[in-house]
Amino acid sequence: MNCSGIDVSTGEPVEVIFDSIIREVRPLAASEAPEIDTDVWIAPGFVDIQVNGFAGVDFNHPTISLEDISDALEMILSTGTMRCLPTVITGGPDEMLACLANLRRAQVQLPRGHAISGFHVEGPYIGAEDGPRGAHPARWVRPPSIDEYRRWQHATDGNIRLITLSPHWPEAPAWIAAVVKDGVAVSIGHTAATADQITLATDAGATLSTHLGNGAHAVMRRHPNYLWDQLAEDRLSASFIADGIHLGQAFLRTALRAKTVQRTVLVTDASAPAGNPPGRYRLGEQYADLTPDGRVVLVGTDRLAGSALKMNQGVANMMKLGGLSLRDAVQTATVNPARIINLEGRMHGLQEGERGDVIVFRMNDTIEIISAYLEGERVV
Repeated sequence: MNCSGIDVSTGEPVEVIFDSIIREVRPLAASEAPEIDTDVWIAPGFVDIQVNGFAGVDFNHPTISLEDISDALEMILSTGTMRCLPTVITGGPDEMLACLANLRRAQVQLPRGHAISGFHVEGPYIGAEDGPRGAHPARWVRPPSIDEYRRWQHATDGNIRLITLSPHWPEAPAWIAAVVKDGVAVSIGHTAATADQITLATDAGATLSTHLGNGAHAVMRRHPNYLWDQLAEDRLSASFIADGIHLGQAFLRTALRAKTVQRTVLVTDASAPAGNPPGRYRLGEQYADLTPDGRVVLVGTDRLAGSALKMNQGVANMMKLGGLSLRDAVQTATVNPARIINLEGRMHGLQEGERGDVIVFRMNDTIEIISAYLEGERVV
């Protein structure tokens, strides 16, 4: 397969020759460059490490059909996301295990199941109080358990790649150290932890803050607080939901300066309504409304329950709202998340030997995907 365009990372016209892996990235000579539309860009496919559902399909429903998961995956691919981590949130132990086992079946059995690069478990080891808990059901919040973690890994054949927890639990540092030893990334999130607790978690091996600025109290002490503590910790990268709803522009820009591009990860935190019209959707054991202005809120509340964000729009928003260049915005959606979860073949961008996950797009108000390839197979 051959694709040409302006390389996002260099700004130069290139031809990428690839199949399941990238064979060559060939700079185009001046005589060839006029044939390239200067508005057509080429980049690695996006990597979304937090997606709870899509296209009306809730990944937190343990009996969702493989056909429905396939439909959701096709819609995710259409946004330029070639690799994703379906995310299971706080729920009953049996329900969470069943969701993970069902998603693992999809990963193995679906023709494009290899776009699922593993799984993110967000909770249940989070803060129980209103605000930090977010939209997670309070009755299922519980302390960290290595035995439960082992059951998750057994159900997914070792494919848990990322776990979000609050480090306020006394068991958290030892639990984090044990999980990290297995090669799983641990993220701090849905927490009101103290500075010392955040430091102990980072010492134990936590490397990320989950959707920083969200899953927090609506009103808190101006300083110190757990947002500043995580922003100031240079050992932590941070993910952000750049939908223009979850975060104000001033916070996003300030946080990006604190973390720098190298430690910033774009996530959608998409839930079942993403890609669908406004209406009511099931989210695990709860229901949420997608409002006409794009908010996903638990029924009868103003609590956000994931987002309706698409990754291509998120990258555009990182430019518009976050003030990043196209190159830097794409980095936050490609190599940065891949490095957090140690996703082999996706950590170096458009380079020889990397996986053949390639997207070609135009820049408008959003990023318009022209074509997309998953390990050399055209999927858009």
